[in-house]
Amino acid sequence: MPDTLFHLPLPVACGLVIACLCAYSLVGLVITRRFVLPRLRVSGEDSEFSGAMVQAVMVFYGLAVALVAVSVWETHSEVSDVVSLEASRLGCLYRDVGGYPEPVCTELRGELRGYTDYLIEEAWPQQRNGVHPTRGIEWMSRFQTTLLAVEPDTEALKILHAEVLRAYNHMLEARRLRMDAMLVKLPNALWFVISFGACISLASTFLFKVHDIRLHAAQVLLLAVFVGLVITLIVAFDRPFHGELGIDPDAYGFIREQLMTTTPAS
Repeated sequence: MPDTLFHLPLPVACGLVIACLCAYSLVGLVITRRFVLPRLRVSGEDSEFSGAMVQAVMVFYGLAVALVAVSVWETHSEVSDVVSLEASRLGCLYRDVGGYPEPVCTELRGELRGYTDYLIEEAWPQQRNGVHPTRGIEWMSRFQTTLLAVEPDTEALKILHAEVLRAYNHMLEARRLRMDAMLVKLPNALWFVISFGACISLASTFLFKVHDIRLHAAQVLLLAVFVGLVITLIVAFDRPFHGELGIDPDAYGFIREQLMTTTPAS
């Protein structure tokens, strides 16, 4: 599937997919009725057999597409959970560093605020366009440098420091999972099955002798529109951060508004 399709607005992508399938259906139907069906001796019994074959083809294709659609939706939901997990761990880390004395507390929280702003305002638009954001590692490196420079001088601070390091590592793990999720997409082999299967399914409806070509065309077009809608659904959820249905950064915005803008520095 061309990458350009994933960068189009969803209504445009949907219209493009449906238009291609409808054009294929009309052209294929006209060619079949004009050049193929006249050479075949199609009787009523043949139509019954053809109907059974069309049902079999549509069942297998429908099953394959349904499994793919469920898979991309589950993947989309799992990536959404990863985003929520990173935001949650970011909030926990922000609270934990509040136990450090000044000026360390203010420095660490400032780095976390900056990282959150970066995610919402810069990284997320890049992810929506299929670009891997890279500046997040700079924020994390600065935070880590400040954190590792802390030398706890009391037992309480040693315990706090160990917990903050653990929370920081957990947040890095969630961040890594989110970055890896940008690589999630259906392999080309599956897109070939979906696309070629749609062509075969629609072509199987051409081999009927329907007296009125308008009725035949209407039925084939209705099927093409439905198949196009299902394919568009798969396109919309195939890449979790792309398009209008891509995962948004609301979880980070909630942390920023409810915690980082209301919690004092210490």
